[in-house]
Amino acid sequence: QVQLVESGGGLVQAGGSLRLSCAASLSGFRFATMGWYRQAPGKQRELVARITSDGSTNYGDDVKGRFTISRDNAKNTVFLQMNSLKPEDTAVYYCKTRRITTDYWGQGTQVTVSS
Repeated sequence: QVQLVESGGGLVQAGGSLRLSCAASLSGFRFATMGWYRQAPGKQRELVARITSDGSTNYGDDVKGRFTISRDNAKNTVFLQMNSLKPEDTAVYYCKTRRITTDYWGQGTQVTVSS
């Protein structure tokens, strides 16, 4: 059974920083591609960042240069360091992985950036 638990969200002022964590319960975590997605009210869920098993990363255009995804395979955890936050970053942030053809999502963590 795959379980993903996000934490670290909260309320921050524009220009501030937050670090999200996603603790994963799944075998072979080190082989899994992990992703962070977000969904703002009235908008579609979108990719924020993704990291592969070999550490390759890619980012959504809106967060490049501000957000950094990383992973700790010893702790089965993936992180999202968010700097220079903007009000438009306000959303629920979700952790995701895929096993064969099934996507697994966490419950999400709310990030609110005040102007």
